[in-house]
Amino acid sequence: MASCARHARARATFFHQNGAARGFTLVEVLVALAIMALMAVMTWRGIDGMARAQQATREHTDGVLALQAGLGQWRADLDAMMVWPLPSTATDPANATAQANSPAATRSLAWDGSVLRLTRASSRAPGDGVRVVAWARRPTGEWLRWQSAPVSAQNAWASAWEAAARWGQAGAPLLPPGAPAQAVQIGRLTDWQLHYYRNNAWTNPLSSAAEAVAGGGSSTNSAVPDAIRLMLTLAPGQPLAGALQVDWVRPTLGGGS
Repeated sequence: MASCARHARARATFFHQNGAARGFTLVEVLVALAIMALMAVMTWRGIDGMARAQQATREHTDGVLALQAGLGQWRADLDAMMVWPLPSTATDPANATAQANSPAATRSLAWDGSVLRLTRASSRAPGDGVRVVAWARRPTGEWLRWQSAPVSAQNAWASAWEAAARWGQAGAPLLPPGAPAQAVQIGRLTDWQLHYYRNNAWTNPLSSAAEAVAGGGSSTNSAVPDAIRLMLTLAPGQPLAGALQVDWVRPTLGGGS
């Protein structure tokens, strides 16, 4: 009997001590809560940092892709550049000089130091005519591309050609939806220049008085140069900044088709 009583007291003491060991004091609870709060803050900051890094990566990638698309469009415009054909009704040899000096015969490419205009084949199905394209830099630095609707008559082309010049003179504004022409921003520049490759040398298109239009004050070339060098100074704060040079070579140079 005495032995059973001792065993019962021992079990009671064990259960009492074991139950007391499983409890937590207020200090321990507060410390645990503080540790969990710190871990939650660190986790949130890590997730926030990852989200910001992903956003910055997306913005950088989008900016680079937009610039690549713009330069691809630049090359496509030059590849499709053409000399406007002479009017079919002007076949009199006595009018040869007038035909050679007519805007329709000469203005396939014009650069006045701030706006480049060119005539290119329409990217749509053959027979849709041609487009007038203009590239310009705004005074605030935005580099934009303007294009007309497809035209197939000389008068329509002349109107589009002059509209491109007015667009550049007005500061290259973006156009409202539904306008007959379109303007798209490519990027931001602090400066841009063009050089033409002719007679085995790079030259400034504005340096020759023979290339200036009489009374017009712009550079107009009747023949497509062998190559065109585009020199851009990309504005800071973009995915790519600094100097960038892009060379275009006429596809038919050297007898290519």
